[in-house]
Amino acid sequence: MHAHRDFIAAFDASLKGATLPPGVTACVPDEAERRFAVYRNNVASSLSETLARRYPVIQRLVGAEFFAAMARLYAEAHRPRSPVLLEWGDSFPDFLAGFPPLQTYPYMADVAAIEFARGVAFHAADAPPAAPEVFAGADPSQLRLRLHPSVQVLRLTSPAVSIWTLNQPGSAPAPLTQTEPEIALILRDRAFNVPVFAISAGDAALIEQLGQGATLMTAAEIAQWAEPQHDPQPLVLRLIQSGAILDPMETQQCAPKSAL
Repeated sequence: MHAHRDFIAAFDASLKGATLPPGVTACVPDEAERRFAVYRNNVASSLSETLARRYPVIQRLVGAEFFAAMARLYAEAHRPRSPVLLEWGDSFPDFLAGFPPLQTYPYMADVAAIEFARGVAFHAADAPPAAPEVFAGADPSQLRLRLHPSVQVLRLTSPAVSIWTLNQPGSAPAPLTQTEPEIALILRDRAFNVPVFAISAGDAALIEQLGQGATLMTAAEIAQWAEPQHDPQPLVLRLIQSGAILDPMETQQCAPKSAL
C-alpha cells in the first residue's frame, strides 16, 4: 500500500509537470515523455472544461482564456477526490475569494456559490410534491411544511443574484442597479428548472425555520423578527407552485442548506 501511495503521488506530480513517474515506458523509450505530455494535456483540458461547464457565468465574467488558465491552477491544487466529477469543484468559490487577480472583484465567489448550489439542486433526490389542496383549512400553529431537498438559502456578501441574472445567455446588456448584498433562494421546480430568486431577510428566516422543523406559525413569527411586517403567504405560495413543499405523507424532513 505504501508503494502504491508513492506511485500515485509521483504520477500526480508528473501530471503537474514533474519528471515521468517510475515504470512509465513506451516501446520506443524516447516516446514516453511525448506520449505522457499528451495525456497530461488531456487531463488538464478535461478538468478545465468540466469546471467551465459548472461555472459558466464565472467564465463569462472573466473571459474564456483567463478562466482556462485559472481553472488549471485550481485543478492542480484541488484534485478530484472521486471519479464522479459532479462532486468536484465545491471549493472553487473559496479559491476565487483568495485568488489574487480577482481581489478587486469580491462578488466572484458569491456568483460561484450560486452556480455550484444550482448543480446541487438539479441533482437533488426526487421527492413527491404536495398538492395545494392538502393545506386547505390547516392550523398554522400545527402545520409543518416539509421542503424539497433542492431548497437552499445563500446569504451573500454582494448583489450576486443580480449579477448572475444579468449574465444569463440571451440577457440584454443592462447596468447593475443593485448594490446591496442579496440573499439567494435556489430550488428545483416541477419542470426541473433551477431558478435563482433574490429574497428578503424575512423570507430567508422563514425557509430556514421550516427546514429545521418549526411550525408555519413559529416560522412566520421568527421571520417577522428578521423583517417587521413580513408576509409569509407569497413565499409559501411560490414554494407550493414550484413543487418545493413535499407531500405531508412523507415522513423524512429535508432541511434546506444555508450558507452564511
